[in-house]
Amino acid sequence: MSAPILIVGQGLAGTVLGWTFERAGIAFEIADSGHAGAASRVGAGIINPITGQRIVKSRGVDALLPRALEVYRAMEAEWGVPLVRAMRVRRFFNDDRERRVFAEKSATGELAPYAGEADADGFWIEGAARVDTAALIAAARARWRADGRLREERVDLTAALGRYDVVILCTGANDCGGLAWGGVGCARATGEILTLAVGGLAPEVILNRGHWVLPTAAGVAKVGATYAREGAESAASVARDELILSASRLLDGRGFSVTAQEAGVRVTSPDRYPVVGRNPREPRLGVFNALGSKGALLAPWLAHQWFNHLTEGIPFDREVAATRFAR
Repeated sequence: MSAPILIVGQGLAGTVLGWTFERAGIAFEIADSGHAGAASRVGAGIINPITGQRIVKSRGVDALLPRALEVYRAMEAEWGVPLVRAMRVRRFFNDDRERRVFAEKSATGELAPYAGEADADGFWIEGAARVDTAALIAAARARWRADGRLREERVDLTAALGRYDVVILCTGANDCGGLAWGGVGCARATGEILTLAVGGLAPEVILNRGHWVLPTAAGVAKVGATYAREGAESAASVARDELILSASRLLDGRGFSVTAQEAGVRVTSPDRYPVVGRNPREPRLGVFNALGSKGALLAPWLAHQWFNHLTEGIPFDREVAATRFAR
């Protein structure tokens, strides 16, 4: 390429994309202003193969999970930083409907190979993982700052488009419905997470019933996450009370105290699936956004699509391509 690629935003998307380019020998620079409200800086990084009230396998998990784990473990080995931990999820039933749904789907094999043992209270989900997204972002930031690849600044998009062959926006909620989306609307939502001081938790087990409790270190766990759409009436105090109530239920009387509360802003597309590719009106401008709650699972796959597109001209998958919103 005649000029480097510029990645704008160094959250989970920008970090995985940069790592993919670096491994492939693709020249790039990255700019990030260090926005503290990014979802991936406070997110739990949970990869859960079975999710939702309908108790379904995460979309594409059979193919995406091995790829994601391979990428994060390669990052661990290269950077010397622990990033990924194998987990199990103890999913509790909310009601008899969920018991029936699980029994029916489990009997047909629809949830294989992730659905484990079940009892009257819930079931086990095998093959889950936790990616430490904060550590991942910090390790990459230190590496790229040291080699001069990272600029900690805001980007003048007009000037950048005149200098680089491709500018890829990985800016999360900071670019919602903007130029990179071709004018398509999107939605923002704020998620709150509490950090707890609590003992006696199995380090490899995530507890889940609507919200989740995730052990992150000895005597430390996180509980989350709330979901408040932009414009909805919500407050940090309401979210705190909601999460404390969920933690009390999930921890079943085990004592805990709240040591921190964090919030991150997530963006979702109109069809609630990621957006990657070139802007249909300005092909020099790219986007890698709207990863949603499954970002840790999806990011490596989406980054590889950018690699395939830039090196071989392969089109982006229709289900995630930015052009799907073109009018």
